[in-house]
Parts: sequence; C-alpha cells; structure tokens
Amino acid sequence: MARLFAYALVPLLIFASSAEAQFFSRRSATPAEPAGPVQPWPYPAPDAQDWWDGEWPVPPEALDPLSGRRLGRREQMTPVANGVEPTLYRLWGLPPLQWQILRGDEMILEAWIRPSGSVRQMVVRTVVRRDGRAFVQARAGLACCQPGIARRVDIDAELAEGAAAQLLALRGHEMWSAPRDVRVTEGEDTADAICVEGTAYDLTLMVPGRAVSLRRACDRAEIGQVADALEAVLRHALGRDTRFDVLFPRGADFSREKAAYADLVAAGGRLQAARTNRAQAPSAAPEPDHAAPPEAAEPEPPAPQP
Repeated sequence: MARLFAYALVPLLIFASSAEAQFFSRRSATPAEPAGPVQPWPYPAPDAQDWWDGEWPVPPEALDPLSGRRLGRREQMTPVANGVEPTLYRLWGLPPLQWQILRGDEMILEAWIRPSGSVRQMVVRTVVRRDGRAFVQARAGLACCQPGIARRVDIDAELAEGAAAQLLALRGHEMWSAPRDVRVTEGEDTADAICVEGTAYDLTLMVPGRAVSLRRACDRAEIGQVADALEAVLRHALGRDTRFDVLFPRGADFSREKAAYADLVAAGGRLQAARTNRAQAPSAAPEPDHAAPPEAAEPEPPAPQP
C-alpha cells in the first residue's frame, strides 16, 4: 500500500516543480524600449517607399544655424586646413566646417579637445550670425573601437543675448597671428612639445574668406596663449548636459595656463614656430554679389565627396 502511494505522489511532485520553475522564470510583460535613434514616424514602421519619399520633420535651427545658404556668383568657399575631414564632421553629427558660408561680421569659433590618455574626445563650435544671434554645438564621445562615435552626447542650443558680442571680440585677439604649431623657448633653451600626458587643443577661427587654425598640446604656457578662446567656447557649452560637464572637472577655468604663459613671457621666453609648423589655409577674399536674386543669396553646401 505504501509503495502504491509513493508511485502516485511522483507525478504530483514533477508537476509542482515544473509550475514553480515557470512562475519564477516568468518575466515582466512591459515591452522593451526600441533600440536606435527615434524616427519621425511612430511604430509600426512606414511603407518602404514612404521612407524615401515621405516628409521628414524640419531639424531645429540650432542643429545647423547656417543651413539653406547658397553661394553668390562671386563668392567662394573658405579654404579650411584644420586636419578635420568633412566625413569626420558628419560622423560627429556636425555640418562640415569646409561647407559653411559666412558673410559680413559672421564667425565660427571651434575647438577640438583630445586628452592624450583617453579615447574620449570633445568638440565645441560656436556660430555668430549676421542677425546678431549666436549658437553652440558641442559633442562628446568615444572615438575608438566602434564604427561610429560611441556614447555620443549632442548639445545644440541658441545662446543668450550678449553672447555674440563676447565671441566677436575674440576675432582681433593676438593669438590668431601666432604660428599654427609652436614650441616653448626660454632664453637659449628650446623644447618641442611631446604630448605624453595632458590634453591637445585644436582651435579654428573662421570668418568670411579666411580660416586660421592653432594647435596647442599639453604644455601649460602653450595652452595659456589660447586660453581666452578655450574659455569662451567651453563656457557656452557647459551647464547644458551633465554627461558633458563631467568631462571638465575644472569647468572652463584656464587660469593656471594663463599664469604659465604670463610667467614665460615675463622671464623673456616665447612661443616660436615648431620645426613641424604647418602653413595656414590660403585666404579667399569674399565678394558679396549684391545683384544676385534673394533665393541665390543664401549658400548651400556642395555635394559630399564619395
């Protein structure tokens, strides 16, 4: 009798164990968030042909403050030689600097920030338009080991009133007449900068018909020479996204670098052209075409090269 009872109990135990396993392995019915960038159509996906022919939302103005422009008949694209190819700009989600067209007192001030001991990179661009409005575009991400820019952070915003005047004041700064690549000279001693530990900064000032680029790496005195421009671009980017802010523990403070440059000059030292100094891009004097029809007055970027 006991043996028959044991045989009857076995199926019940097997069923209970199976039900218990199913209960504890049951997952939440909450659907997962869709991966990838948000598309202009809600789920489900649109018709395949509509993907190409349908209307897309107009991007915000801060994403491309100089969009929709066309070259006048006598205008030329401004030559840029800052070492950043148009395809790299597109990878970071920025309009290529080579395709930007400026008029009047407009300007672009851009800084690429590359720490030597990290794959993290940052780029900040400020744009001042002739209507008196100014914009900031900032990016941060990991520039390594993936086809795109990993963990990219995008900031696109219009700046407060008064920012344009602050940026325009930097156009006449003496730094823009300095060599593109420099080395520190202290009396008879000269040292070429080798960026083993520190940060390299690549700055570009673009005005109608002319673009000037400067590279300053690691040495505090070198960086102090361009500190005013670095503080200006970073000040407008910080405080908008904590993921970007955390990469700058000192914020936009370059007081130590300014002091190092001042001490160098006071001691009779200077920054002279490095042996590897590169030439600036040639100028292209802008000639606004006043006879051009209104629709031809705003430039459009050329087709990207394959």
